[in-house]
Amino acid sequence: MEKADLLSIHVHPVKAFRALSLREAVVEPWGLAGDRRWVLIDDGGKVVTQRQQPRLAQAAAELLPGGVRLSAPGRAPLTVPEPQPAGTVPVEIFGDKVEGVPADAAAHAWCSAFLDADVRLVHMDDPAVRRPVDPRFALPGETVSFADGFPLLVTTTASLDALNTLIAQGRHAAEGPLPMNRFRPNLVVSGTTAWAEDGWRRIAVGEVTFRVAKKCARCVVTTTDQSTGGRGKEPLHTLGRHRRIDGGLIFGQNLVPESPGTLRVGDPVTVLD
Repeated sequence: MEKADLLSIHVHPVKAFRALSLREAVVEPWGLAGDRRWVLIDDGGKVVTQRQQPRLAQAAAELLPGGVRLSAPGRAPLTVPEPQPAGTVPVEIFGDKVEGVPADAAAHAWCSAFLDADVRLVHMDDPAVRRPVDPRFALPGETVSFADGFPLLVTTTASLDALNTLIAQGRHAAEGPLPMNRFRPNLVVSGTTAWAEDGWRRIAVGEVTFRVAKKCARCVVTTTDQSTGGRGKEPLHTLGRHRRIDGGLIFGQNLVPESPGTLRVGDPVTVLD
């Protein structure tokens, strides 16, 4: 791999809200600082994402010292402070049972009004202890925020180009080309060959090393236009034809940090194993 580098960095302060692009980000053991520390839950405690509510693609959250600022079409912006961990509520996220700290009543009302559904905004106060990574793919003590399952997700521009070429040759060519934000990555790498990431086991991005834990199997969220919340058939139709691996429709790789540090756009990316 020649001259591969980090093209862009993205965090999602509230899970399922629009991505926030950064020039640099601190790597914590459970993911990028500020990534998916907040989540919406329904009245049964289950996590609400774009799977159930594609309109969440139109909501945004800005990171603030000690909180977030929410914005969405038709809603006045709202600043939400990190709640004090005086008590927790149960959160069910893809089969995991996690404790979270509920935000204030104003945040619940704002989010519920935007979705026209009864939801609550919850904060993960201490990701070091709240949620272990799936032990089948983790070392003892590794934890994760409210991300789907792993601390970070990496994708490559070459693989997106290859996927878009396949989409253009298929039944739903009019839906392409798709932008990278459909896949909601944390890190986007340029300068590789298509699908090179399938063979990665360990990589270094600048000063930080990562273990490649598992290929990323994709879901209906990838069919959601991240600007409008509308849905189509791609990329799942094409991934199903060309990228069905071990029972999943694969695009991208899940990462676990091996070391702390700061990532910056333009950092060199090196395959270690």
